Amino acid sequence: MPISEINEQSLADRLKETERKLERVEKLYRLLSENTRDIVYQCSPDGLIVYCSPSLLELLGYSAHEWEGGSEENLYHPDDLRKLRKAKDGIVNQVRMRHANGNYLWFEMITDSLFCETGVSFIQRTGQEITERKKKEDLIAQAHRIARIGSWEWDVVHDELSFSDQLHLIFTIEMNEWKDRSPRLLDLVPPDCRPDFQAEIERSLLSHELSFEFRQNQEDGTIKYLHILGLVSYGVHAEPVKINGTIQDITDRKKVELKLQETVERYTSLKKYNHDAVVSLDIEGNIINGNTMAQKLTGYSISEMIGQNLSKFIEKENVKDILSNSLKDVSVEKSIDKLIHKNGQTVEVLTTIAPIIINNENVGYYIIAKDITEQKKLIIAKEAAESTNRAKSEFLAMMSHEIRTPMNGVIGMTDLLMETTTFDPQQREFLDIIRKSGETLLTIINDILDFSKIDSGKTELFEEPFDVRACIVEAIDILSPKANEKHLDISFSLHPDVPSVLIGDANRLKQVLINLIGNAIKFTNKGGVSVAVRQEARHQDQVMLKFRIKDTGIGIPKEKTDQLFLPFYQLDNFMTRHSEGTGLGLTISKKLVNRMGGDIWVEHSGEPGATFVFTLTLEDGGKPASIAEDQWAAAAEQAPHPNLNILIAEDNKINQLVLGKMLEKYGYRIRIAESGEQVIEAALTEQFDLILMDIHMPGMNGFEATAKIKDALKAEESPIVVAVTASALRGDREQCLAAGMDDYISKPISTKVVLEMIRKHFPY
Repeated sequence: MPISEINEQSLADRLKETERKLERVEKLYRLLSENTRDIVYQCSPDGLIVYCSPSLLELLGYSAHEWEGGSEENLYHPDDLRKLRKAKDGIVNQVRMRHANGNYLWFEMITDSLFCETGVSFIQRTGQEITERKKKEDLIAQAHRIARIGSWEWDVVHDELSFSDQLHLIFTIEMNEWKDRSPRLLDLVPPDCRPDFQAEIERSLLSHELSFEFRQNQEDGTIKYLHILGLVSYGVHAEPVKINGTIQDITDRKKVELKLQETVERYTSLKKYNHDAVVSLDIEGNIINGNTMAQKLTGYSISEMIGQNLSKFIEKENVKDILSNSLKDVSVEKSIDKLIHKNGQTVEVLTTIAPIIINNENVGYYIIAKDITEQKKLIIAKEAAESTNRAKSEFLAMMSHEIRTPMNGVIGMTDLLMETTTFDPQQREFLDIIRKSGETLLTIINDILDFSKIDSGKTELFEEPFDVRACIVEAIDILSPKANEKHLDISFSLHPDVPSVLIGDANRLKQVLINLIGNAIKFTNKGGVSVAVRQEARHQDQVMLKFRIKDTGIGIPKEKTDQLFLPFYQLDNFMTRHSEGTGLGLTISKKLVNRMGGDIWVEHSGEPGATFVFTLTLEDGGKPASIAEDQWAAAAEQAPHPNLNILIAEDNKINQLVLGKMLEKYGYRIRIAESGEQVIEAALTEQFDLILMDIHMPGMNGFEATAKIKDALKAEESPIVVAVTASALRGDREQCLAAGMDDYISKPISTKVVLEMIRKHFPY
């Protein structure tokens, strides 16, 4: 056979052998693809399916013949198909494929491109269903998100770090640091924490476990707390090869821990540094713990106290009953009123019992005991001081009554004698001396009482409209006789910017003016005294006035100015002085001015005499009601309502005579009653316009008599009742008004005071 024929025969045999091998491979491929549980299909580069494995029916509900010749676009979720077509060969991608029922199932899909001489001939895709696994992974990822956990893995041998997507969400990783290198384990913590973290890593490589907590400052200014955990895997030679770990956001837990720690520290500090003894007990009353003050009050150390029953320290056997009963009745606490010291001494305490409640169950008690030894001493001292003050007030009231009652006779009878009898000049001079001496003594009594009230802070100020000009005029009128005796001039000036009507206590202002002007007259022998008033400042309705009282007298040494306002102080020596008084006038004036929101001082100008200045802040009261001055003068000269029927309730014969003669002089009809019973009988059998009611009468006093009269008579039939008392202390006026009386005057009584009271209640 020719060589050419032999070659042709050999080539044909080889082709047939190749075809048989290819047929066997194709048959094997068909066998594998038809029996595998994975999806296998082939398509053209443009997505036209040319072959599908039978598993398509089992996994997705389609027959292979349904999709052969169709497009793969309808098999995938649109987002996943775009990702799949961009994927490189051999790379696994997770995609969603549409089931025949419309639902999507998850697959891991690998793509392989088959080439021919002209390029890609077709694409083969092989997919494995992972729907259930994907669900579990999603659940785990969701759990990680809820728990704020991210995972990481460090290949120790190759120093390679990988971590989950969740880790990015937990905290900010500075990705810029990794532009030119791979991430390292130290990158998981801030730079300032890395030295400590490096030490923990080295320790964990020897101890199988990594644990590290750190804080991370966020861009918004908040702080996040994180916890890194890791487990080390070792190779065959016990060398560390890998660490698998997590990072968990523990911010919420850390905040709770920090809050708890703060609470514990606050509680510990509160208990440790508390000024009261704090002891914790179990339900039986046995001591669990105590603070420093508990050691101090009992003399025992805490270690000595622990385990002891409270009964040892309070000398009570029924401790458990006391504790349990305190839950229902807090007054039970009072039964624990002392602690027994180790040396046998007793410490008086004020106790509070507080239950310890855990999970709605009473598991013990706190005993909080305050040492009241010093408080008891203070209470005793306070009670003694109050007793002394009461005795002082009672003494002043008694002295006021005892002195004013005879003074009423002295001054009243002197006035009557001088008004009703003709005397020669020498006799009139003697009577005038008696009257002046009585007035001086009354001034001294008033100063002492005023000082006592002001010094104890019991002086009350009355806010009412008044005319400051009239107030100054009245003060000057009272003192004019003394100035005239010494041939002194008294003048005053009122700046036009001073309001006509102010709101304040006119009587207290008048008292200050009388004290200052009186002092100026007392220490001035020639020249005169001037009073000037001007507006110093104003804020809305509040007006500050400055009063300046200047004299041409002996003056005041500058070095003694600070002593002027001290109680009982006078410039001249007591044995050689030529002036009268108690030395309280300036002290009273200063206290009154201060009470009215002002100040008082001596002004040194270098001129002869002395200048006293004081300020007051008063409220502008607006315009006054108009009334002509001559009308007031005319009214003052006349006796108001001369036909009044007046009952004098007075047991003192001298006072009966004084009051009776004063009133009879002006034509009033009078009747005398010497006891409360006689007053009631007279008031209920006759009609009286006015009753001058002495408070202190034998038998029934003036308060009781007034109450009975007011109860028995209708309001329109009831007479005006004016209290007449020798007391002049704080509260007397209020007590009289509270008893139903209409007004109040204190002894000694002058004709002017009585006529003013009548005019007040019986105006024209």
